Amino acid sequence: MMPADNAVSKPHAQAPSGARRRFRIAVVLVAGAGASWLYISEVRENLTSSRVTLAGDNLVQLKPSLQEKDDKGENFDPKFTTVLIPTAQDGTEKVHRLVLQVNANEPATMNLALNNATNVEQYYKTLGEKVEIEVITFGPGLHMLRDDTSPVKDRIKSIAEKTPSITFKACGNTQENMGKAENKTIPLLAEATLVKSGVVRVMELQEQGWTYVRP
Repeated sequence: MMPADNAVSKPHAQAPSGARRRFRIAVVLVAGAGASWLYISEVRENLTSSRVTLAGDNLVQLKPSLQEKDDKGENFDPKFTTVLIPTAQDGTEKVHRLVLQVNANEPATMNLALNNATNVEQYYKTLGEKVEIEVITFGPGLHMLRDDTSPVKDRIKSIAEKTPSITFKACGNTQENMGKAENKTIPLLAEATLVKSGVVRVMELQEQGWTYVRP
């Protein structure tokens, strides 16, 4: 497939602040398999919008809802079209990330954390968007993930089996201190993953941009 011939876009007037940015690109429109495709041969205007990242030749599907007319309601020159492409700035799909902290030995708090986790997961699943959720326990909250004392162990097992995007972390420092105090090895649920420090884990995830919620 060859790109469009050396077409040159007309200069754009300065868009008012807050207005939607538009750009013109030289294209070849190809119909096939019930869809229209645009072979982008040249981008004539550099954009800073986080919704658009184009460099070099690209192949994108043109949906009818994205076809626009100029300000006078007239179609553009056939060699040009206006396209808004909702992509992440780096070309990857956005992933929502949430960390939930549990540091109290209270069944109500534990169930609230699980409610929050499942509600958030279901919300983004409905939207067709990805989400990662970590429930981190430390201090008295470790009882949530203790195999011998957890009041929510059956619910955690069910969530872990059905929803791999929700994971559970247990604080190793707390487990060690509880073991010394009770003079025994503290057993954890099979669904729990041990981390050295629950507090440090929360800090590190926040530093990576995760959203923090404490039930």
